[in-house]
Amino acid sequence: MEGEMLFNNATAIDFLMDHKDRIISQWTQFSLSGEKVEQFFKLFIEKMKKQQSTLEECLDSLSENIATEQFLQVMSMEEFTKTITTGRSIMIEEILSLHLTPYDSLRLINEINRSLDQLIQQTITHYAKLQTKSLEEQYYFISQTHKDRLTLLGQMTSSFVHEFRNPLTSIMGFIQLLQSEHPEVKYLDIISSELNQLNGRITQFLNLSKKEKASEFIDSFSISKLVNDVIEFLYPSILEANATVSYAIPDDIMIRGSKEEIRQVLLNIILNALDVIPTTSVPTITISGTQSREGLLLTIANNGPKIPDDVLPTIFDPFVTTKTKGTGLGLFVCKEIIEKHGGSLTCNSSNFLTTFTIHLPI
Repeated sequence: MEGEMLFNNATAIDFLMDHKDRIISQWTQFSLSGEKVEQFFKLFIEKMKKQQSTLEECLDSLSENIATEQFLQVMSMEEFTKTITTGRSIMIEEILSLHLTPYDSLRLINEINRSLDQLIQQTITHYAKLQTKSLEEQYYFISQTHKDRLTLLGQMTSSFVHEFRNPLTSIMGFIQLLQSEHPEVKYLDIISSELNQLNGRITQFLNLSKKEKASEFIDSFSISKLVNDVIEFLYPSILEANATVSYAIPDDIMIRGSKEEIRQVLLNIILNALDVIPTTSVPTITISGTQSREGLLLTIANNGPKIPDDVLPTIFDPFVTTKTKGTGLGLFVCKEIIEKHGGSLTCNSSNFLTTFTIHLPI
């Protein structure tokens, strides 16, 4: 065709080099630095010269530099791809101004598209790796921070727990004497119950620093009897919440472990339920237990409000709480205790029911 030039790589290279300054000038108006555009130009020219052996390494290095720059400047990949798309359009417009046959123009444009697509793909890959690494570092930092806080908390509790426990034990003892000597005095049972709950809170803090397996005070006991004891102990709180608590557990299900620690788990979960179910019309807590070859399956369900979806995955993490005055340690301690006994503790929550499920070996 008249006016058309015979296509060859040398012609294309000469054209691109002749128009390099104008292309770079237009392209860099859309945030990609002139240095990066020149690097790409250099790589593209090498590709046109068939220096394919080093091109892959150079293109990978360029994409890594761009990804790092975008990441450090907190720029999204969307901005980067828009910039590349703009540069693609500029280069194609320049190529179309060259008098080549349609076939040769398409061939050159395809070379540009392949190189730019490869640059985008490799840059996004490097960017994703940087994001993953950053998230892992943040998670590690958060985990270490939690561990440090728990270590400090364990050190603090071990130093002044006796200062709490000694007067508390004395008060609890005198309350028992008053109950036996003056049973007609009102509110002594409530005071005793509150003191026992306070003693339980201290035990929570103590358990934070105990990472060893549950090897002390191992006993074989009936889970049904233990649940019944806990319900009787919490009777004043159940009355206050105007709640109905029912349980169905076969009497012959026996488990081995620390009875006091399992008691603490039951207390924490039921007390948490008693805190939230008064908002419902008919406050209800249902406890059921079954035995299989896998072990004990114990569920504690309440009809309180749904736990928010964004909170549920972290409900067993330390210092996570939905209560105004909560410590965020109760459920964390529960999970720690159950796992020390070789079991698992999970939670599911819907608009109608929140259920804590405990698996324990028999």
